Amino acid sequence: MLYADYNATAPVRPEARDAMMNALDVGANPSSVHAPGRAARKLLETARSQVSLGIGARAQDIVFTSGGTEANALALNGVVAQLEGKCTLLVSAIEHEAVMKNAGYAGVPIETVYVTSNGVIDLDFLHDRLSKWDISRDGTPVLALMLANNETGILQPVAEAAAMVREAGGLTHCDAVQGLGKVMVNVNLLGVDYLALSAHKVGGPQGVGALWVRSGAPLKPVLFGGGQEKSLRSGTENLTGIVGFGAATEAAIRDMPNLQALATRRDRMEQKLTSEAGITVFGADVDRLAQTSNFAIAGFRAETQVMAMDLAGVAVSSGSACSSGKVKRSIVLSAMGIGDDLSDSAIRVSFGWQSTADQFDTVAEAWLQAARRASLI
Repeated sequence: MLYADYNATAPVRPEARDAMMNALDVGANPSSVHAPGRAARKLLETARSQVSLGIGARAQDIVFTSGGTEANALALNGVVAQLEGKCTLLVSAIEHEAVMKNAGYAGVPIETVYVTSNGVIDLDFLHDRLSKWDISRDGTPVLALMLANNETGILQPVAEAAAMVREAGGLTHCDAVQGLGKVMVNVNLLGVDYLALSAHKVGGPQGVGALWVRSGAPLKPVLFGGGQEKSLRSGTENLTGIVGFGAATEAAIRDMPNLQALATRRDRMEQKLTSEAGITVFGADVDRLAQTSNFAIAGFRAETQVMAMDLAGVAVSSGSACSSGKVKRSIVLSAMGIGDDLSDSAIRVSFGWQSTADQFDTVAEAWLQAARRASLI
C-alpha cells in the first residue's frame, strides 16, 4: 500500500520507536524520587527540550498533553477560565474541529474571522473588527488561528494577525499541529501566546501532544489531580509517548529540507492531473505545505475516489481524518466559497518522511485510471 495520508497521521519514525523502547525499559514514574524515577524524569525533560527546540521556545514553557485536541482545549478553556469569561473568541472560519468545538463550549461569545477565496485569513476584516473593539463590551480579544490548514495545506499569516491582536490588547492561540516539521515554527517570530502541537503528525506516536504557553500568558488548568506539568495538566505523564514525540520532533526538524523539496514533485503531479483531467487545485496560488495537495473534479464524489484509490493500493483521504471515519462536506472549502459540486469531490493527498519521488507519479496514474473508469476524462 502506497501511503499518501501523512496529514492524517505519519508513520512512526525509527528514532521515535527506538526512544520509546528505551523508555519502556526504564519503566518508572517520572514523579518518583528514587533512581528509576529520576531516570524517567531525565527522559521526560530531554523530550521537553527536543520539542521546545523545534519551535524556538524554552523547555519550561512546554506542557505535555494527550494530543493536539487536548492542547487546543487547554488553551481555549484555560484562557477563558483565567479571564473569568471576560473575553470574546475570534475563530478563523477554517479552524480544525478541535478548535471550533472547544471554542463553542467555552461559554463566551464567539465571532468568525473569515477567509478570502484563496483560503487565507482576511487580515483587512480582522483589522476592521479590532479597530472597533470595545474592551468594556467585548472583553479581551482572543484569536484562534492555525498555522497550516490540515486539508489544503495553506499557510496562514499568523505573525501579522497576532500583531494586530496584541496591539488591541488581546491574545492569540495558534494550532500548529500541521506545521511542525514541515515549515519553520518559531513562537517568538509568530508572536503568539499559545501554540498546540501533536506527535503523530511528525512521526511520533498517537495520543501525545503539547501546548506551548508564553511566560506570563493567562491560563488556568482544566484538568486537576496530582499537579504534574506545573499543575496545568495533571495526571501521570505518558512517558513513552512523550519520549517518542521528542525524538520524532528532532528527526523532523533535521529532515525538514528534504520534506520541503517535495514541493517540486507535488507541483509536477498537479500539473499532470490538470493537463490530463482539468482538476481544480485548492490553494495553488498561495503558500502551502510542500507535501500537501487538495484537488477536485466536479462530479467525482470524494468517497468514490477514496475507495477507488484504496483498491488501487493508494491511501488518500477526503478532508480531515478526525471526523470518526465520516466523509462530509469540507467546512474549509465552504469558507473559501467553493461550490458544493467541487467541495463534495475534493480529496487530499499528503506525503511525508518516507515518501519517494516515484510515488507522486504512482498517485497520479492511479487517480487518472479511476477518473477514466468513471468516464470523467
